[in-house]
Amino acid sequence: MADDLFDLSGKVALITGGSRGLGLQMARAFARHGADVIIASRKLDACEEVAAEIRAMGRNAKAYAVHAGRWAEMERLIEDVYADFGRIDILVNNAGMSPAVPSHEVTEQLFDSVMSLNFKGPFRLASEVAHRMSQGDGGAIINISSTGALMPLPAVIPYSGAKAALNAMTVSLAHEYGPKVRVNSISAGPFLTDISKAWSEAARETSDNALGRPGRPEEIVTTALFLASPASSFTTGAIVRCDGGQS
Repeated sequence: MADDLFDLSGKVALITGGSRGLGLQMARAFARHGADVIIASRKLDACEEVAAEIRAMGRNAKAYAVHAGRWAEMERLIEDVYADFGRIDILVNNAGMSPAVPSHEVTEQLFDSVMSLNFKGPFRLASEVAHRMSQGDGGAIINISSTGALMPLPAVIPYSGAKAALNAMTVSLAHEYGPKVRVNSISAGPFLTDISKAWSEAARETSDNALGRPGRPEEIVTTALFLASPASSFTTGAIVRCDGGQS
């Protein structure tokens, strides 16, 4: 029954930041459940590796090199994907960055870069795709947010602010483009992705959440499948926490 609910056969999924970390796990999972997958990030060779892996599963896949914080590149990506695939049924805004810098040392350039990648670019991509989805057969949009938006921490204020804006955008777009388009956020907690390599050994093994540990990247999969698939047909405008019980 769960497999039927998570069936993505015939769907086309676009994932930004899909070449590593949580994006890679979602790309693999969507392909395993029947979707064709477009992987977009700045490094084409990394995207091509994932695309080749997905093609080996028997699915169609394509890699695109784009900067997810730049509107012109988001618009070009949309045009190229619709030309190649004819549709986008699932969009995952996953690309992001979260440098920890003392607030008084944040430059205007760094502030703008963090806001662009975590909010400005995703806004453009989600709004344009939602508009097209609403004129077609509908679809599902998933924005990858962070517990930092709900429980802000010092030294990452631009990141927390951008993710809070992403959450607000999620609710607004759900109302603006419903009922044919569902828009939700995953509020991700600490995960052992590439960024965790800079953490202390203790931080990689324990966490101040209910489960007492960081998440493994593959543990994002069922939450993403739920929001991308018919399993969540009555869920929209939601901020779904996948954080091991942070408080």
